[in-house]
Parts: sequence; structure tokens; C-alpha cells
Amino acid sequence: MSRIGDKPIGIPSGVKVNVTDRTITVEGKLGKLDWTFRPEINVKIDEEEKKIVCSRIDDERQTRALHGLSRALIQNMIVGVTDGYEKRLELVGVGYVAVVQNNELQLRVGYANELKKPIPAGLEVACPDQQHIVVKGIDKQQVGQFAAETRALRKPEPYKGKGIRFFGEQVKRKQGKAMVK
Repeated sequence: MSRIGDKPIGIPSGVKVNVTDRTITVEGKLGKLDWTFRPEINVKIDEEEKKIVCSRIDDERQTRALHGLSRALIQNMIVGVTDGYEKRLELVGVGYVAVVQNNELQLRVGYANELKKPIPAGLEVACPDQQHIVVKGIDKQQVGQFAAETRALRKPEPYKGKGIRFFGEQVKRKQGKAMVK
């Protein structure tokens, strides 16, 4: 029994939801998202109660897994078009700088050359100062993926803690070899 998949999803005011064939479209004040769900899952909209209900056609293991996943993805779409998603990154290190120019993120993070990362359509990337990066968008997966790829350009290292990290991330520090005796 999927506990998450059985929960109905409330539709907030100002959000339009439409299901055609196997595609669900969610439209809100921040934008529009659509997603094609698997044939093992049924999605129905209850107009009177303003709820979306996901159900599955059988009780096979794969179908049960897809049931909860589908419900969570639809919930993420509704939150995305109403509130949006945001990830914050910070640069730690002497001379580490981030700048947004010409629809690309330019990073100077200790390498001989400057790293340039193009910003995908649908995302807003801003640098309030040179040590912080803010990634905003309506698609949770796209925001998280871009933030993770940016962090992967220079992961925080354990000895000095330098690198790109998520805001508030704790880096486990190690002792240097000079401390061993």
C-alpha cells in the first residue's frame, strides 16, 4: 500500500490543472509545466473538491513504486507554479568569484582558466554578491540539477574547506599530515 500515492493533492486557487490522454498540465502564476505519466497510473481531477487523485491499475512492485512517485511529481509541479523553487550556493576560497554575464555563469574557482556554464531556459540565476549564487525556477528537477552540476565544478575539499557548496552545508574537515605524530 502506497501511503504517499493514496493522498489526494489539493489544487490551490489560481492553478489550472488539465489531464489529456496521459499528459497532465499544470498552469499557475509563475508558469506552465506538463508531464506524461506512465500507463500503469490513472490521474483524475475532482473539480468539486479541487483535488487530484492518483490510482494504480494493479499491485505489482513496479506499479506501487510508480504510484507514489507520480503523486510526488504532480505535487512538485503544483508547488513549482505557485511558489517556485530556489537553491543557494556559496563559494568559499580566496579569490573565488561568481558572475552572471550573457546568459552564462562565469566562475573563477582556483583553476588557471575561468569556468563558464550556460544557464538553461526556464531558470533564473543571480549573484547577489561575488561569493553567492541563487538558482530559481519552477521545475524542481531542473533547479536541483543545475545547482548540483555547478557544485560539481569545484566540490568542497576536506582539508581547507575551499570550493562551491550548498548554502548551510557542513563540510567534514580532516586533519593535515602535520598533525600526525
